[in-house]
Amino acid sequence: MNWIADVLIALVMLEHFYILVLEMFMWTAPRTRKIFGTTPEFAEASKTMAANQGLYNGFLAAGLLWGLISGQQDIKVFFAACVLVAGAYGGLTVSPRIFMVQGLPALLALLAVLLIG
Repeated sequence: MNWIADVLIALVMLEHFYILVLEMFMWTAPRTRKIFGTTPEFAEASKTMAANQGLYNGFLAAGLLWGLISGQQDIKVFFAACVLVAGAYGGLTVSPRIFMVQGLPALLALLAVLLIG
């Protein structure tokens, strides 16, 4: 049954690698601006900040990948909890959508690791 936990961790990992790509390399593209609800002017002015955020998302994804490759539950728990905290903070301070998109999947993955993984 721990494959369910690993699949959920992998989905969160893939989502954060995708966010890395959006924030680091595609921040000013129309599709990315639509996803994040930004104007061309804001995207241009904030691209360095977005790249920094993307790098952090990449670290989270790398940690989740490390947990999957190593099979170590404590690494999966730590990085899933980090994503959950980041998603909760973003949900409270920026938009509830952030919690739904990032925090909730991380919560489900974390629960799966703790309960069945």
